[in-house]
Amino acid sequence: MRTVVRVLLTLILLVAAGVLSYDMARYYLYSPWTRDARVRANVVTVAPDVSGYVDDIRVRNDQFVHKDDVLFVIDQDRYRLALEDAEAALKARYAQHLMLLAQYERRSKLTLGSSITIENLDNARRQSETAAASYQQAIAARDTAALNLKRTEVRASVNGFITNLNLAKGTFASQGTPVMALIDSDSYRVEAYFEETKIPHIKAGASAEIHLMDGTPALEGTVLGIARGITDQDNPNGPQLLSSVNPTFTWVRLAQRIPVSLHFTHVPPGVLVSAGMTCTVVMKEGAGPKVGLAVKTLLTALF
Repeated sequence: MRTVVRVLLTLILLVAAGVLSYDMARYYLYSPWTRDARVRANVVTVAPDVSGYVDDIRVRNDQFVHKDDVLFVIDQDRYRLALEDAEAALKARYAQHLMLLAQYERRSKLTLGSSITIENLDNARRQSETAAASYQQAIAARDTAALNLKRTEVRASVNGFITNLNLAKGTFASQGTPVMALIDSDSYRVEAYFEETKIPHIKAGASAEIHLMDGTPALEGTVLGIARGITDQDNPNGPQLLSSVNPTFTWVRLAQRIPVSLHFTHVPPGVLVSAGMTCTVVMKEGAGPKVGLAVKTLLTALF
């Protein structure tokens, strides 16, 4: 009797081990999860649109700012004077435009031939049109000067966090030269790289658990999309854009990794999410070995 029981237990253990081995292989090869994932975010480089000395800095490193908040201010004196000069030039051009327009209108009422020649009338018309064009140029110059004065206040273009602040009061900030970075807080996402054998189990809109390496509670997210192409490193383009096919082919081929983008839907309170963090992504649909769970339950019941 003992022999039969031992044989039976041995068979059960062999079957359980075989099923578990198959299930674990299926889990690692096909179940949609990956440890190769990164937290990403859009980074906006902040640079002044006008040059000048920094008069005031209103933010600090790692501070959260809202869109349109003033980050720093360029010295405005020069740009105020430029605007006053442009407004004065505009008034002068406007007066000249009115004068030449009135002159043309008066001459156009005179009798041609006896009181005024066609050439003089045509010259008066052209002078009036030139003055009108000069007036429009003065308007554009005034608007540009006003815009430059407005741009001395450098504002946040998105909601986000200030980082890499490389600016001090009194520093000369050059037009177009970055002085800080602004991480868009509304663009945080996860770029997960799944093996191609697992891609058929991933669909847009599917839910997933995101586990950061720091051990904090799991985050939740949904799939935004799956990349439709990656670089073929084995077969780059050769001369004349012809394929340069690798002449060697190994029998053991590693599965390629396809980028999958995920959007955060829930971040537990107190969890810090920083761009560049590594994480593990587990799809909720089909993420676990179901047969293995059944075998574990059976073994627990037997023993």
